Amino acid sequence: MSATAVSPASATAPGATEQEPGLLVLKIGGSLLSDKRHSGETDHAAIDAYARLVAELVAARPGRVVLVTGGGALCHPVGLRIKAAKDDPYAAVALTEPAFRMRWAWTTALRAHGVRAVPLQTTSMLNELPDGTTVTETGVVSRLLAEGALPVLSSDCVVTAAGTLRILSSDDVPGVVLDAAVGAGPVRVVALTDVAGIHLARDPDSPVLPYLDPDDLTAARRLFWDDAWDATGAMEGKVEALAAHARRGAECVITRGDRGPGGLRHLFAPLGAWPGDVPRTLIRRRTPAPAARPTDRPTEPSQEDPT
Repeated sequence: MSATAVSPASATAPGATEQEPGLLVLKIGGSLLSDKRHSGETDHAAIDAYARLVAELVAARPGRVVLVTGGGALCHPVGLRIKAAKDDPYAAVALTEPAFRMRWAWTTALRAHGVRAVPLQTTSMLNELPDGTTVTETGVVSRLLAEGALPVLSSDCVVTAAGTLRILSSDDVPGVVLDAAVGAGPVRVVALTDVAGIHLARDPDSPVLPYLDPDDLTAARRLFWDDAWDATGAMEGKVEALAAHARRGAECVITRGDRGPGGLRHLFAPLGAWPGDVPRTLIRRRTPAPAARPTDRPTEPSQEDPT
């Protein structure tokens, strides 16, 4: 990795804006909520702790937060069984039950902290038509935000163009609600995980890649760690999904989840104003541009942090 890959976070890219987001789509990963590999149990104390922090965000900026929960130990084993059931085109319907259990755990915890949280099923919002186009219906999300409520979403199964069902990863879910943007600022998608971003070495204490151009993921691909156990592709799947959101205009951040006293208030601050001890990987286009087509092949991007 070249020296430019770890340039200071204060560098500003052409066309980059330093402003508060109009809408925060907060994805809290399942790795923070359960032991997906061993115990298989959901950590309800962790959900409650994060729910308190999310409640503070919603109270400060009502109608400007959407929560997406990872599936954790509830959903990943089911996802692996679905992938193995190649002869059943509707096998993905099995994800409905554990995904709702996770959304409901969040909903009850959030309501206990005074949040008007409403769990929503993504299946009814996303429709892949036979001609290959995709239709999203986010009217309910927009209405809930207008009322100051908190939509709670998760992974789900969706109807494909062929009329079968497939898994929609929780990392892909923010793309469904991007059109429900509110306020004057950009849509910010923050993925909280058990790592601080895309690490530059196979060491959880190593520095992270500060910036990734969503039109060229070359700098990240060689940094991914293999994880055949993860049903959604681990970090590689997360980056692919966030890059797709960034190509549609969102600014996407991967950072470590922290339940400490500092809370999550910085998630609404301009990126340049985030605490210096909060490493993260930013995925965002440097200048506004149309969505990339599958045949687009941008070349030689710099991976300097544009914030």
